[in-house]
Amino acid sequence: MESERPAAKPCPDCGQSVPVDPRFVTWCAACGWNVDPGAPEAPEGRLEAVRRRLARRHGEQLFAEGVDGRAHKDASSILARALALLVHAVTLCLAVVGAVVLVSGVGTFSGWALGLLLLGTAFVLRPRFGSLSTTVEEPVLRRADAPHLFGLIDEVAAVVGTRGVDAVVIEAGANASVSTYGIRQHRVLRLGLGLWEVLTPRQRVALLGHELGHYANGDTRHGAIVHNALRSLSLWVYFLSPTPDPTMAERFANYLMAVPRWVVYGVLVLLDQLTLRAAQRAEYLADEAAARAASTDAAVELMDKLLVAGSVSLELRRESVAAQTKSRGAASRDEAERGLWDRLAERIGAVPEREYERLRRVAALRGHAVDSTHPPTQLRRRRLAEAAAPHPAAVRPTEDATAAIDAELAGPRSRVARRVIRDYAG
Repeated sequence: MESERPAAKPCPDCGQSVPVDPRFVTWCAACGWNVDPGAPEAPEGRLEAVRRRLARRHGEQLFAEGVDGRAHKDASSILARALALLVHAVTLCLAVVGAVVLVSGVGTFSGWALGLLLLGTAFVLRPRFGSLSTTVEEPVLRRADAPHLFGLIDEVAAVVGTRGVDAVVIEAGANASVSTYGIRQHRVLRLGLGLWEVLTPRQRVALLGHELGHYANGDTRHGAIVHNALRSLSLWVYFLSPTPDPTMAERFANYLMAVPRWVVYGVLVLLDQLTLRAAQRAEYLADEAAARAASTDAAVELMDKLLVAGSVSLELRRESVAAQTKSRGAASRDEAERGLWDRLAERIGAVPEREYERLRRVAALRGHAVDSTHPPTQLRRRRLAEAAAPHPAAVRPTEDATAAIDAELAGPRSRVARRVIRDYAG
């Protein structure tokens, strides 16, 4: 008969008794032994590594200085908008010059060719206002589809000082985001069920408060002017990038384009860095919006749930692989789809406080952040937890309201679960 695993063992470094749970990392809270047995993921590319270092520095500086005021009043944000307008002015100049050359060069092949080239380049680089692009598996909800969900969003929006959204896109991942689309800049909330389903009702309010806070605080990167300028500069870098395995003529063209390529790349990096500090500020302000809407305690709890986002993605992949491995039959996949979100919520809900404490220590050691536009998560949590005047909850969803929202999401939950089970890639 196999012996039972011990519930505790002595720490090999300090001798303190260490709890043992086979589901989680065994570590010592007294001396920190084995608190971070893994290695942090390396950022993709040199630029991303630089961005992460600068983001961490900006996040730490803002934490030390304190964050007040609205994000769009930041001096670097004003300069970023000016630079973005200059980028768009170049695009406009290309269009004007192209039209002039095309008209003045009537009857000559070179005039037509150059004019069309300039006009075509300006067309490609033109500002885009986006569209509500989704896949078949991503349900789009309007107000008539989910009045209770939109009612909650409107209530949270009123607390943080903005208006609600025009559409909600339901996704699979452990994330959430807001953006705009169309010439009239309609608002859309992208809501990942991998995150939504593992949150309590008040943590969901905190999530909505954070995302809607980006609208209220004038987040520079969410604005059409800067966003389109970054896109145009990225296209310029792509167009001017050297041809691989060049011929003699192409090698000459590569040399010829080297200077403008590095100039454009430098402007792209400058605009990116000008908005990076503002992005950090906007995240801190969005956290404050979350606290005002749901309470400071709920916003702190949301920070902890962000630390297990990787575990959520892993659980979803595991569910997909298990369903594909057990049987190729449609009946097996249908069975796996049913109850997927309940199983996910149960597993994440079983994560003990001790594991959250370990993850908080790992976040502090690694400088964990959601991405390079976010401050370190542990600083965001500390700023909320150490607030001199914690916020009470302004929005308190009732059990009936929560049940009504769950009913509205029943159809989207089923469709997204089908996608997760059949082809989830994380």
